Amino acid sequence: MSYHMLFLPLIIIAGMAYSILAKKLTILAAFTGGILACLIFVASGYAGVAMMTTFFILGSVSTSWQRRKKQAFADSQENRIGRSASQVFANAGVAAIAGLLIILFPQLANLLLPAMAAAFASATADTLSSELGMVYGKRFLNIITFKADHCGMDGVVSLEGTLIGIAGSCIIALVYAIGFGWDIGLVFIVIAGTVGNLTDSILGALLERKGLLGNNTVNFLNILAAALAVMLLNSLF
Repeated sequence: MSYHMLFLPLIIIAGMAYSILAKKLTILAAFTGGILACLIFVASGYAGVAMMTTFFILGSVSTSWQRRKKQAFADSQENRIGRSASQVFANAGVAAIAGLLIILFPQLANLLLPAMAAAFASATADTLSSELGMVYGKRFLNIITFKADHCGMDGVVSLEGTLIGIAGSCIIALVYAIGFGWDIGLVFIVIAGTVGNLTDSILGALLERKGLLGNNTVNFLNILAAALAVMLLNSLF
């Protein structure tokens, strides 16, 4: 075994330990994340793990940032024991599925690696725009009606939050480019991440607010939309 392969278990174990001790994830959620990270590594190497790690770090920082100001919108159980395994899968499951398909059908890697990146771009954009939009947003609108609405409600967006989300997609796209090369796919990943983020808000306003879909399902679907969007863009262009 080459020395660089030894870093993977160290990275995963360190990430799991931190997430449990810092109460970012439950024990089951941390193990779920570790399994998904291994699958993503087999499919995409350290670049894939780097995208997943970047999402986790940015998500953790943004969630903790000015927490008191967001207390009224926070999930008290999540803050107390960390995110659940279902939440981990909702955010990283699409990327892991893309990884599994790459392992089974390596000839599709050129199509599925950007899909993996778009999945993490969407997850990052959604988390940053939600968490930091509540802090820095000035005017909050319902994405369907474009009428003023309450901060923190499903389907409510702000210009500041949306721009922060786009910045999050750009960061994931840059990590992807460092690992796999610089081309037009970088732009497609940012576009797809933004499509996924907006899809989350639309589903939130139309279905989640009415209790027809849960948050985890909405997260999974918006990330899936981003992965499909980048595959479509790469197929067309």
